[in-house]
Amino acid sequence: MSCGADPDENLKRACDKIRDAARQGAQVICLPELFKTQYFCQREDAGLFDLAEPIPGPSTEALAAIACEKKVVIVASLFEKRARGLYHNTAVMLDASGGMMGMYRKMHIPDDPLYYEKFYFTPGDLGYKAFDTEFGKVGALVCWDQWYPEGARLTALQGANVLFYPTAIGWHPAEKEQYGVAQHDAWRTIQRAHAIANGVFVAVVNRVGHENGNIRGNVAPAGQGLEFWGGSFLCDPFGRVLAEASHDKEEILVGEINLKELEDVRRNWPFLRDRRIDSYGNITHRFID
Repeated sequence: MSCGADPDENLKRACDKIRDAARQGAQVICLPELFKTQYFCQREDAGLFDLAEPIPGPSTEALAAIACEKKVVIVASLFEKRARGLYHNTAVMLDASGGMMGMYRKMHIPDDPLYYEKFYFTPGDLGYKAFDTEFGKVGALVCWDQWYPEGARLTALQGANVLFYPTAIGWHPAEKEQYGVAQHDAWRTIQRAHAIANGVFVAVVNRVGHENGNIRGNVAPAGQGLEFWGGSFLCDPFGRVLAEASHDKEEILVGEINLKELEDVRRNWPFLRDRRIDSYGNITHRFID
């Protein structure tokens, strides 16, 4: 998706795209990270906390109705208002009957130029999650989580067959010429590696378009903004890309997977069997001097 300044319009467009994906045969449908708005974390503005909403709330109600109507599972990333002064970046899992199976709160929160998420989001406290949907066991993580093998591993160890990463990532325009290709390649490579290391499918869903973080009634200061690089993709447990979207236009990316492949892959690449769990105790240390 590309995201405009009107949250209500973005939600309506997302609902239309879910219906379109369902017509194309999609069974599990994932939206980009924080799809209801432009990426507002490019600045620190306390007024933008007004964008947050409770879960369940208006957005989950609208999406649940479509999940029930089309008999699909929906993964949706929302700005959650948990309590006054307590907010999360949360992925909600809605089942094909419209019920809320649960949610995952983003664990890793970045604080980089134009990605000032620590101002807005409290780190997740629900742990890593795998949801047993009608179409297979699905894990949901969010954007910055995708750089951390620990999150992918712990989700896969709960039996997830597919890891979904709703995402909002792009280029700083001033850096694109020098670093753009390498940045995108690193992003693509790390997630393909999660698929290989864990014997799972991985699906990554990003936004497209150039944004300054404008919200209806709240115009961002002039600046270079971010160019979101799209490139949503689905890969198999060998890291092979099965379907991939472009960098610069909206697309509904549909890929088909066969869960029976996981058994064969894990029998021949038994990474889970050969893990030395007795030797990993230091992984919980920040650094080993």
